Amino acid sequence: MQLIKGVKRHISNHLVNVSGWTTSRKIVVIESDDWGSIRMPSAEAFNNLLKAGVRVDRSPYCRYDNLCSANDLDALFSVLESHRDKVGNPAKITANAVVANPDFEAIKHSDYMKYHYETIDRTFARFFPNEKPLDLWKEGMSRNLFLPQFHGREHVNVPFWLEKLQQKDPVFCAAFDQQCWGISNDVISKYPKSVQASFDYTHPEELAFMEESIKDGLQLFEQLFGFKSASFIPNNYIWPMELNEALQENGVSIMQGMKYGLLPKTAGETKRRRIRRYNGQRFGKNKGILQTVRNVQFEPSLLQSGEKQFAVARCLEQIRTAFLWKKPAIISIHRINFCGTLSEENRTSNLKLFYELLGQITQNWPEVEFMTTIELSRIMK
Repeated sequence: MQLIKGVKRHISNHLVNVSGWTTSRKIVVIESDDWGSIRMPSAEAFNNLLKAGVRVDRSPYCRYDNLCSANDLDALFSVLESHRDKVGNPAKITANAVVANPDFEAIKHSDYMKYHYETIDRTFARFFPNEKPLDLWKEGMSRNLFLPQFHGREHVNVPFWLEKLQQKDPVFCAAFDQQCWGISNDVISKYPKSVQASFDYTHPEELAFMEESIKDGLQLFEQLFGFKSASFIPNNYIWPMELNEALQENGVSIMQGMKYGLLPKTAGETKRRRIRRYNGQRFGKNKGILQTVRNVQFEPSLLQSGEKQFAVARCLEQIRTAFLWKKPAIISIHRINFCGTLSEENRTSNLKLFYELLGQITQNWPEVEFMTTIELSRIMK
């Protein structure tokens, strides 16, 4: 069985690199999703949900994923800064961030009929009153380590979530009482969509809300960071092509993602449709959105404990394959891997692996160039 899995993994590593833009340069881009989103608010909330019979222990995201503290950020920045490319640039992260989280009190006050949000600066002030993580984000930007980009206004499918709250779904109501919404399908599998997938619509009237959230979210992003986000990656990789124009009109010209883009499963459809993506492909009005494709995975928090020992070797194999096909190595590594608030061991063990990975990259490919998604796209264009 392990042999078959290995063969499938090897074939998949090659297939993702077959099509698209090529370069002889050894470029490494690290893309990290979910920054700014609350996910599991506290260990107390996790334990309370378990006591209520909600099996949050089945989900790595529910066990480990939380807002990163100042300690988390300091530890991450130290690892990034300790590895440099051929021209002296440090390893750097394109940090795909949401800019808001649900305002639970206001939503409850509306009897779950109306959505309200708070911007992430307010969220950080509530969770870390004696720290200023957003200031550390900006410090990371000034040190060429951390570049925020847009991941949606919030990481929740608002129409779906409010509908379940209005119906008094016991799981989502129990989570709401703990100021949590991110109950994924590995915890509750009876629904055809994930509450985390912000743009997975069923009925066309939901599109208007999603379009407004894109426009509003991109404006909030600019207010928070002082610049427009040039790139975007949809939550859970699900994206309605009808919303491309809303992105373009608000400054987005790059779409990050995986080998396939997933389309919403609308009313009457039994199977989700997919669109093949490749580096350099263009979508949208006047072909104005450049596509980039992640071809490397480094997600130790999502691995079983026995699999973690292979995380670095498998990632290096994928990078080697990307370079063989003359492709940039675009690494997917979600925020969960750097979180220590719920489990310090999660952060410590993963940063140790990340440090090893970056060291192996610079050793195996001394000519490597660390770039953000934006820097890569300038070369591709």
